[in-house]
Amino acid sequence: MAISPTKYSEEELIPLLKRSDKQAYQYLYDHYAGAIYSVLCKVLKDTTKAEDALQDAFLKIWKNMDAYDPQKGRLFTWMLNVARNSAIDMLRSESRKQWEALSPGCTYNEAMITYQPPISGLDLRRYVDELRPERKILVEMVYFQGYTHEEASEILKVPLGTVKSRIRTALLELRAFFAPAELAFS
Repeated sequence: MAISPTKYSEEELIPLLKRSDKQAYQYLYDHYAGAIYSVLCKVLKDTTKAEDALQDAFLKIWKNMDAYDPQKGRLFTWMLNVARNSAIDMLRSESRKQWEALSPGCTYNEAMITYQPPISGLDLRRYVDELRPERKILVEMVYFQGYTHEEASEILKVPLGTVKSRIRTALLELRAFFAPAELAFS
């Protein structure tokens, strides 16, 4: 009986996942669930809903692993998109139920046709570009390219603690762009 490695490279992990290797899935969950759960908590703003979305996301990842294409991006980025889409689906479902309860004469889809969110509020990269360079590169690597904090630390030759504190500071700065009044009271 071979002892499995305590750490898989992405190149080793993907074929095992595509063959539905249980140990590989356990490794995947153990190493990525925490980061994905944090994102889901931020999107859903409810820990119970985030737990449900996390479970749903990992089920979708398991069922759709063959859809993952390493040529299109990193595994973590793909998983994060699956999870984010699960959270968005959950929010849409709740909105649809609330809308139907409040407006029985009008369907949710008819109402949503006219709503267009302001593009300026959705352009996150524009705000990231305003960060200091040492923070901007880390946010881009971790949130847009799917690197872990550890990988960013190794690539940039920066201590892990520094990476984490710069990312935290960057996120606080980004938060100020979206909710300046909220920060004044915290």
